[in-house]
Amino acid sequence: MQRFLWIIVTFCVFAFVFAPARAAEQGADYKEGGSPWPEIRNARIATLLPQALRATGTDLWLVICRENNNDPLADHVGCENAGSTAAFMFYIDDTGFHSLVFSPAGEATALDSLNIHDTVIPVPRGSSAMQQAADFIRERDFPSIAVNMSANNAQADGLSYTQWQTLTGLLGPDFSARLKSSEDVVYEWLSVKLPAEVDIMRKAAEITAQLEIDAYAQVTPGTSTDADIAKFLKQRMRELGVTDAWAPDQNPNVNSGPDRGHSHATDKVIMPGDVIQIDFGIKLHDRWVSDIQRFAYVLKPGETQAPDDIQYYWESARAGGYAAFQAMRPGVRGIDVDAAQSKLMKTAGSEYVPWSTGHPVGYVAHDTGPNLGGSRTQSIRPAAQKRLKAGMVFAFDGFHAWKRADGTLKTISVEEMAVITDDGAEYLIPRQMELILIPSK
Repeated sequence: MQRFLWIIVTFCVFAFVFAPARAAEQGADYKEGGSPWPEIRNARIATLLPQALRATGTDLWLVICRENNNDPLADHVGCENAGSTAAFMFYIDDTGFHSLVFSPAGEATALDSLNIHDTVIPVPRGSSAMQQAADFIRERDFPSIAVNMSANNAQADGLSYTQWQTLTGLLGPDFSARLKSSEDVVYEWLSVKLPAEVDIMRKAAEITAQLEIDAYAQVTPGTSTDADIAKFLKQRMRELGVTDAWAPDQNPNVNSGPDRGHSHATDKVIMPGDVIQIDFGIKLHDRWVSDIQRFAYVLKPGETQAPDDIQYYWESARAGGYAAFQAMRPGVRGIDVDAAQSKLMKTAGSEYVPWSTGHPVGYVAHDTGPNLGGSRTQSIRPAAQKRLKAGMVFAFDGFHAWKRADGTLKTISVEEMAVITDDGAEYLIPRQMELILIPSK
């Protein structure tokens, strides 16, 4: 009884008094001032990009930009405002790392004033930026040239077929044979986040978790629907000026019924005995995202705590997530992190869960980096064999699945976020330690 009172009192005080105020304060802090992206982008290009080129044995990375159907990485390299075709090149020679842009004259002056790149060369109307880039490549005789084509990573697959035709035609067969996918360069560059980026994502995670707790405080069993709680969260997002971390129709996913995977909230009425999942993420500065799940149990009349089976499922899921967290450190493969949790799931008697333990998160919810999965599946993604590095950020779940009375499956997948440190990992925010208990009428 004391444990029940502590959870209920803490939840009510925190949710109704401190949480809304704190979330509002965080939103106010976020909305003050401009975006830190320009400075962070410059720092990423200057520090992390040369490391990525060296790590992958790449002499030059070429990004072709254009208006309306631009490369996915356009705003990462500074060509988000391209009009006519422009060529952005990053290369290493005997004197160090350099960035060179052949830009249409109409955009060149504005681009040069941003001080993103070492050199911006205006291309007169009627001339070809790609031709000048090809001439530069041949003149400097770069042995290894990366371009954005990838079957595995959409963020590294921005070169269109017609751009490929034009580029290879201008380079000729000898230099075209030196072209390779930029997949490894993009992987090395995007997978690691700067400390300033981690701080922003920490704030996003704090706001996300606070709003989920606020949302649970709105539940009236027997009346509220999953969609009602999702609408509440959408309204709070608008008030705070934040946007969706993934597809708006599926964010947030509020689910008090059987598993639905990535989906929209439905009109199912929340009832006593339900385990409720909120899978929710926000985007700060239109750039960095969060991905957090929080779980609650709706007490039946006369209950003062979750029944033993639900409590067991919760504790098993929480332990699985912690096992994954403990396995996270530089040099460990993604599949090994997944295996650390999978071992506990088997011991705890969990039903089969098809989802990976976790994934990179940053500029998108499922970002570039190692996949924390593969130990429970027949086919292993190449990304699951990748090794963790300091500065990578992950969202990861603690799993336990069971069959409900009607034969459908329900999974607790409490989701946290962590950054890899030099010798382990660090939670971005305190993890959920207890099920949130929602009293019945």
